[in-house]
Amino acid sequence: MTKAKHYLRCLLVATATTMGAMLSSLALAGDLAEIKERGVIRHIGVPYANFVSYIKTDDFESLSGLDVEIVKGFADFLGVKYEYVPAQWNDVVGKLTGQDALYLNNRIELGEKGSIQGDIIANGATVLDWREELVDFSVDYFPSAVWLVARADSSLTPIKPTGDINKDINIVKDLIDDKDVLAMEHSCLDPNLYNLYETGANIILPEPGRKLNEMVPAILNNDAETTLLDVADTLIALEKWPGDIKVIGPISQDQRMAAAFRKNSPELRHAFNEYLTKIRNDGTYHKLIERHYPSVFYYYGDYFRKSNEADL
Repeated sequence: MTKAKHYLRCLLVATATTMGAMLSSLALAGDLAEIKERGVIRHIGVPYANFVSYIKTDDFESLSGLDVEIVKGFADFLGVKYEYVPAQWNDVVGKLTGQDALYLNNRIELGEKGSIQGDIIANGATVLDWREELVDFSVDYFPSAVWLVARADSSLTPIKPTGDINKDINIVKDLIDDKDVLAMEHSCLDPNLYNLYETGANIILPEPGRKLNEMVPAILNNDAETTLLDVADTLIALEKWPGDIKVIGPISQDQRMAAAFRKNSPELRHAFNEYLTKIRNDGTYHKLIERHYPSVFYYYGDYFRKSNEADL
């Protein structure tokens, strides 16, 4: 065999090996066809604000929530079984993509690589710019925003809306100068997302392991005077602790929540969007929202009307 032929053969073998590894990796990651062949869709969820409620003890397990019901319905739509994969905010992206990623100091920091454990993140995930660099989102299906919430005995008073969201945000930011504000990194309540370190506020970060639904109990326990809270959690908190807290005003522009997919799963994401259109048109979606967030229509009626009209 000539040197040229030997070189060409080695090159072809190396190329085939590389391509095989790439295809194998993609197969393990899984788009729609692979998920149907596997017969299971794996739902990655962080327990949070009636989107995912997961309790597990030695002799008891409970799973419920808006996103749990949506993904279970999607599994039926695809004709596959449903499997839940529990996660936390600091590892949820890694369980989807195979590489941990955090948003620190206004930039993405990639962590260790690991195994892909799920196919879809659905837990009231806010669509944020840094997340869009790592995953592809479905069409949005729940409104959100980040508000400043204070104990009822706080000296802060709710602002009077000006009709200009940017002015309202600036008014709220002026109010928190020298105030204790509880926030949480790696989530939609990350103070870096809203430049809160520049406001003069005393930003307090909770101990590792604290959950988003523990923010209001923390301020009621005098850990801080105020906390950041998104729409879903605020609605639940106002019902759970009536008279104990008050909404001061917005910290962010309007936001949206959606499900997240790997960037190499376009067909799965497309199928999920089709499913959302179906349940919006047949009334299932509206019933699910009423069940888990009945008061959201009072605050965001226009969102749900426009959302339904867009799919009809």
